Amino acid sequence: MPKYKGVITTEDRLHASTWDHVHIKLVGTDGESRRKALSTGHFSFQAGSVFKFEVNCKKSVGKLVLIELDKKPHLLLPQDSWFPAKVEVQSPEGESYHFPIHRWITNKEVQLFREGTARLVFSDAQPSASQSRTKEFKLRKEQYCWSIYAEGIPHCMKIDRVHRLPEEVRFSFTKEVEFEFNALQGLIELKLKGLADCKEKWSGIDAIGKVFRHKQTALSEYVQQNWMKDSLFGYQFLNGVNPMVIRRCSVLPENFPVTDAMVFLHGGRSLAEEMQRGNIFLCDYQILDGLKANTINGKQQYLMAPLVLLHKTPEDKLMPIAIQLKQEPSKDNPIFVPTDSEYDWLLAKLFVRSADFQHHQLNSHLLRTHLLAEVFSVSLLRNLPMVHPLYKLLIPHTRYTLQINVLARKVLLSETGFFNTFTSSGGEAVQRILQRATSSITYSSLCIRDDIKERGLESVPSFYYRDDGIQIWDKINRFVQGVLGYYYKEDSDVQRDTELQTWVHDIFEHGFLSLTESGMPRRLTTVAELVKFVTMVIFTGSAQHAAVDSGQFDYGSWMPNTPTTLQRPPPTTKGTTGESSLLDALPDINVTVHGMAVVWLLSKQSSDFVALGHYPEEHFSERVPRQHMEVFKGELGLLSAIIEARNMGQEILYTFVDPPLVENSVAI
Repeated sequence: MPKYKGVITTEDRLHASTWDHVHIKLVGTDGESRRKALSTGHFSFQAGSVFKFEVNCKKSVGKLVLIELDKKPHLLLPQDSWFPAKVEVQSPEGESYHFPIHRWITNKEVQLFREGTARLVFSDAQPSASQSRTKEFKLRKEQYCWSIYAEGIPHCMKIDRVHRLPEEVRFSFTKEVEFEFNALQGLIELKLKGLADCKEKWSGIDAIGKVFRHKQTALSEYVQQNWMKDSLFGYQFLNGVNPMVIRRCSVLPENFPVTDAMVFLHGGRSLAEEMQRGNIFLCDYQILDGLKANTINGKQQYLMAPLVLLHKTPEDKLMPIAIQLKQEPSKDNPIFVPTDSEYDWLLAKLFVRSADFQHHQLNSHLLRTHLLAEVFSVSLLRNLPMVHPLYKLLIPHTRYTLQINVLARKVLLSETGFFNTFTSSGGEAVQRILQRATSSITYSSLCIRDDIKERGLESVPSFYYRDDGIQIWDKINRFVQGVLGYYYKEDSDVQRDTELQTWVHDIFEHGFLSLTESGMPRRLTTVAELVKFVTMVIFTGSAQHAAVDSGQFDYGSWMPNTPTTLQRPPPTTKGTTGESSLLDALPDINVTVHGMAVVWLLSKQSSDFVALGHYPEEHFSERVPRQHMEVFKGELGLLSAIIEARNMGQEILYTFVDPPLVENSVAI
């Protein structure tokens, strides 16, 4: 009588164990076993445990295709959840089979899990395999449905409460507790200090520094001490939290009439000469133009759409040389320059920094990482079965994304959320900004090499976001090429993979709203196209998110460097401002501290953080993809050492995309 020997490993995590009765059935190419009881409710499946079992069959079931697992509650106990990691089975013929699970089993339903060898749809024709694919799709399309949160922006998962998310995409117990504790801790601290509900103005700049003083970082202290300097103002366009606006300027926009007489250029050359040499750069916040600003604490707020001109000096510093705060030039819209009075120039920079906050949070951060990562995740879960190599490759890069986005819609974007309550872009402006950003997003702008080239930034010195980001992109690209090249031997394999094509089209339709001008492919025809597309997906949810997320507290906790709103209009004539003008413009105390609390929460890394290139869950059973994972991890480690060496002696360390600090997914 053929005997199959097996091992079930339960994940080593909180609450992963079960008291329930567990049953298994083996399904092969030549038949199936009987359903076998593996435990009698005596706590056989503890967290981190290994449970051995045997299944006897009247005859060989052939090559194992899948297993069926189910559990029933003990007579005297309520049903509980179980998180098995994997099942390994050795057949009588001596072959070993690996069944990756890595998900919660929460009910009495029979769960099907495929053998771990990745298979494309056209090479998986065995009847039980096809049936399992069909059954999995049916369930997933019921679980992961599309919804329109707001017209004109990427679609999201149809879910209204976190607890209704499928267990497989929920936070771990550790992540859940830490996230709620951090949010509560920040709010309680502000309440105890009497700041959270204080609608008064700040009496002076120094008073702002006393908030969250004990939470400061070395970089946030540096920002507090140097925020008024033009050098830090210029530096942030390259290596701050929003390196996505700046581009090389070869011709001045018609609506930005800067002249040689207005500006001082180090080296004595004209604007035209410096533009020809590639030393002039432009930041244009046109996306904010014409929007109605919010009302906060009963007071009208102000939101500008500035244009900023910067000059690369002979010392390779990027310095601002002209700022126009509205798009249309006019007598009451002066062009401010560094030689203006101290507070004229400082206020002009303040309005730019506030505009940059809105652009960063809504476009660079929310839209281009969080919302797109949700589209990639939902499309993956709807269209690719667990046995598909792309599912195995990408599922670690979806970890926690759906839950963090549900929380973002509730805490940040809802009617009573942070944006509508404490930012100048709150109200109708939020949706307008997201709509404009969505309609203008392009595929090439999500691919860092293409984006840097299009913005003319290939040779800008000390541009660490570019340098480190391109290195990570290239390493992801080689990794993806190695893994997918193992399964897609030729271009025709890509073309006939109907599941892959449905996934890509779903992203085009629900993420990019079928806008052909975005350049987003609606189908893929070559292996090279597939590798680039998947590289973009992984990069967006890992390194790109880290680049625009990790430094939020560093640069935003000192409010005057990144005001969430400003509550007085900009000066319409020069020479009319003073220190009181600055204090009048700054947001009220409650607005300030809530902004600080949010950037602190969104910069907190959880203790179960998984760094880019680390794959603790064994989704692949084949040797080749696992080897590529090890090589990828090693290459990222070498890059980290290079970054660390580069940072030695730097006045400001750039660590936002240092691989050990980059999370595998959009998880915060």
